[in-house]
Amino acid sequence: MSKTTKLFDLLLYVNTKRSFTANDVAQKFGISVRTAHRYLLELGEMGVPLYTELGRNGGYRILSSRVLPPIIFNEDEALAIFFSFQSLKYFKSLPFEVDIESASRKLLARLPEDVKKHVDNLETTLLFWNHKRDIETPLLKNAIKKAADKSIIEIKYQSKQQLTIRTVAPIGVYANNGIWYMPAYDYQDKGVRLFRVDRILEITDSKKEYPLPDTTLEDILYSYKITEPVHLYVKLSGKGMVSCKDNPYFETSVCVNADGKGGFIEQTIDQRDFDYISRFFMSLGVDAEVIEPLEIRKSIYSMARDIQEQYK
Repeated sequence: MSKTTKLFDLLLYVNTKRSFTANDVAQKFGISVRTAHRYLLELGEMGVPLYTELGRNGGYRILSSRVLPPIIFNEDEALAIFFSFQSLKYFKSLPFEVDIESASRKLLARLPEDVKKHVDNLETTLLFWNHKRDIETPLLKNAIKKAADKSIIEIKYQSKQQLTIRTVAPIGVYANNGIWYMPAYDYQDKGVRLFRVDRILEITDSKKEYPLPDTTLEDILYSYKITEPVHLYVKLSGKGMVSCKDNPYFETSVCVNADGKGGFIEQTIDQRDFDYISRFFMSLGVDAEVIEPLEIRKSIYSMARDIQEQYK
């Protein structure tokens, strides 16, 4: 067996065993204890996080971050991974930022020179652009860990209106438009609420016991349930149709008029979304006119009047 093969097998061995002695390695691979020490030293120089424990019961131990064995990628696979990392660079905060930078450097270092040139060219012509936010989210990694651990936590949360302390069960964390959100079951409100992670000031484990919510992040993101149905009808200009098609809430509901001039939206909405819908159609100005429901018409009229008063 070649030395390279033995080092590869040794990497698999230490990653599985976690704690071992040079004598263990020597017996496992049929080598001398001295050679075992030398091979382990070479693994350490390659970046494997090994440290030695002195004393009668000492030996070697691998740090908590496991090292995966080498994986061979073809050129397209390597480029796909690298540019997946690049798509995250417009986020101010990332849960594994240092790891992503390190993985990108390692990936680039292993690429052939002609492929590196190809990457350089692609970086100037291919971009996964997102609006860059300057919002720090220092508790992002902690929030993800608590959600993954199915923990019940107490959070100090600064909303637009007030500072509150909530007991919640995080369901997951997702990013949208450069901002991180944490849907969680709120035991005070007895329902699922959406929290912005950048507005969470503290996270501590709750000492109280509660039943965990029977829902998933996918359930929340993809199963919109209408509890208070209301009929919505909106007249749209051509520009209004384009704007509505760009909005995930309305994109599948935009219809073209029979004469091809402008269009309309006719769909069932939830009453709890009135404020969002009012503000959205208010932003379209004369390119949208809400006909039904009357409550949204009145809300837009009120907002328009307030703006008119402000700019007198």
